[in-house]
Amino acid sequence: MSVEHYDDHAKKEDLKVLHSMGYAQELERSMSAFSNFAISFSIICILSGGINSLAQATAGAGGGAIGIGWIVGCIVSAVFGIAMAQIGSAYPTAGGLYHWGSILGNRFTGWLTAWLNLLGLVTVLGAINVGTWNFFAGAFGYDATNLTNQMIFLVVITGAQALVNHFGIRLTALLTDFSGYLIFGTALALTIGCLVVVDHWEISRLWTFTNYSGQPEDAAVWPQSDSLFRIFLLGLLLPIYTITGYDASAHTSEETKRAAHSVPRGIVSSILWSSLAGWIMLCAFVLMIPDMAEAAKQGWNVFFWAIEAKMNPTFAKLLYVAIFISQWLCGLATVTSVSRMIFAFSRDGGLPFSKALASVSKAHRTPVSAIWTGSILSVLFVWGTTVISIAGSSAYSIVVSCTVIFLFLSFTVPIALGLFAHGTPKWNKMGPWDLGPGLFKLFAVLSILAMALIFYLGIQPPNDWALSITVGFLILTGIIWFAFENRRFKGPPIGDVIAKRQAEIAAAEAAIGEK
Repeated sequence: MSVEHYDDHAKKEDLKVLHSMGYAQELERSMSAFSNFAISFSIICILSGGINSLAQATAGAGGGAIGIGWIVGCIVSAVFGIAMAQIGSAYPTAGGLYHWGSILGNRFTGWLTAWLNLLGLVTVLGAINVGTWNFFAGAFGYDATNLTNQMIFLVVITGAQALVNHFGIRLTALLTDFSGYLIFGTALALTIGCLVVVDHWEISRLWTFTNYSGQPEDAAVWPQSDSLFRIFLLGLLLPIYTITGYDASAHTSEETKRAAHSVPRGIVSSILWSSLAGWIMLCAFVLMIPDMAEAAKQGWNVFFWAIEAKMNPTFAKLLYVAIFISQWLCGLATVTSVSRMIFAFSRDGGLPFSKALASVSKAHRTPVSAIWTGSILSVLFVWGTTVISIAGSSAYSIVVSCTVIFLFLSFTVPIALGLFAHGTPKWNKMGPWDLGPGLFKLFAVLSILAMALIFYLGIQPPNDWALSITVGFLILTGIIWFAFENRRFKGPPIGDVIAKRQAEIAAAEAAIGEK
């Protein structure tokens, strides 16, 4: 039965699943299956990560880093999503990864997963909006290095993203639905525009590897390396960084109709469509480039250099406007994801001021405090790390490299726990989206191996400080847990606690106007 026929029986089934996990229906369940897909597709946004990170390929291993490397990187990212889809079908809750880490493991693994995911989401929101600033500045002639202008820009666009989220999931879902169509349409227009102006059809570029490391000489994307294989591996960060954020489908579970069915489909389909559309778009761009060696010398400016060299100026400006709007909507969807994570973790007492952060607006049915807290923290993160230097480099670029590590670690923890919990009393009831024990365990093992690869890539120069930051964070969380949180944090409701909360659940739903 489709979500368009969301009758009382289907609503009761969604409520039954949520109540069985010990939670009230406080958020408004109005998102369709397409909206659940669209919010992850919008966060992935091939027009954001795919364009802003393009130089990792063109100033790395060349055309082969796109034609072959993009496919490899997308497969690396996809194995996490497929494993997460099965867990999300069984436990469709706004807590997502945090809840899974608790149910399949224990209080500590859930708490650790929550902090990894939160830090990853807050920093990636900041990084997305910084990328939007850099694109805006490059497209419309502003000085991207002006910190004051950057911070004013970030405050304005992040504030606008938070404001939209403030006024309800219906408005947010409407815009992210539109974003899905806009991303597809703009990617298609960019692809056609590139192919129309190709001078020489050098298809071999797409599987030709050339070592462009150390380019440009004044601000190299990658340090000079004699190992082409190593440069190819580093280039995998382009698709891996882009194809992430699909946990948003899980974080909006409590707002999605038929969540047990829609969430896993949203995760998997957003990965597949983003991977395919991104590959076609970027391959077309590589074919359009006048000269690959000259492209490498452009560094991070390669997109604008190629577009302005080959395309009609009016068409280029229209593309810029559409890409900018898509990038802003990418940030909008990310605010939704981070706020639901803050809300869910606070609901179980995991954060300071949890009661306030877990509050839901009766008028808008949104976690207003969580929305604004996540948005403000992302802006503060950018400002703080931009003005601080580590070993002569901006702390921002180093910390952002940790973002990928933190995010994928938060994916890996519940997946690894699920590997051992699958089929045991901890996880003996699968959702409607079920790979079967063999396939799930295969993808779980592949996810662990993929995490090892991502960790290796994430700590390579110029981001070698990321190792110290990541290890330091893990040590700090261990100290905090054993010193404070082990005695205080109870985790999500489990077992008898769920039964005891039924009266509390009913009261919470009555207070918010849920019928």
